[in-house]
Amino acid sequence: MAITFSDLHTEEGVKSVEEHLAGKTYISGDQLSVDDVKVYAAVSEKPSDAFPNASRWYDCVASHLAKSFPGKAVGVSIGGSAASAPAQAEELCLEQAPAAAADDDDDMDLFGDETEEEKKAAEEREAAKKDTKKPKESGKSSVLMEVKPWDDETDMKKLEECVRAVEMPGLLWGASKLVPVGYGIKKLTIMLTIVDDLVSPDNLIEDYLTCEPNNEYIQSVDIVAFNKI
Repeated sequence: MAITFSDLHTEEGVKSVEEHLAGKTYISGDQLSVDDVKVYAAVSEKPSDAFPNASRWYDCVASHLAKSFPGKAVGVSIGGSAASAPAQAEELCLEQAPAAAADDDDDMDLFGDETEEEKKAAEEREAAKKDTKKPKESGKSSVLMEVKPWDDETDMKKLEECVRAVEMPGLLWGASKLVPVGYGIKKLTIMLTIVDDLVSPDNLIEDYLTCEPNNEYIQSVDIVAFNKI
């Protein structure tokens, strides 16, 4: 919505700015904008202490402009019909269409080049954005399995070959050993490391280790230990 001020060279005009700035820092929005610069240019001098909001705002805009224009100013006095003919109303309409606002921003840089602090902050924001786009590394787990044969006549060497022949992304077989169970039967205990998002131990057992042709040697598989790495 457009904001309109009239007769900013008069006390009545400054009063309208004072009332508008009650509870605000800038004319529109929460940052210095072209609106502030236009109103600042229309106010002939710093408002008196009778207008604390307008006075504070005036100093704030002046401070920003001083940083953008570091040259030494000697002070100028500008005469015109606005000051000499009160009957002539000077109306400042701040309605800005998006395209016009974009043109103003392109034509005039009020704040000069970025400071080192601003550049560093911008770089940190960009780095933070890139970090959020990176896929999170999946966790890993260490698993100990017991692989049991059908009987004492099962070829345990073949059994272990069947186990280690199972390959898939995120699966790494580790150390193994044969452990006596009784009646001449031995079971295979084997370590494996898995990437949690890629390998499901239950799926590994049901769809690979205990299905054909591996079930010729393997009767069952149990998970003895499962630890996150």
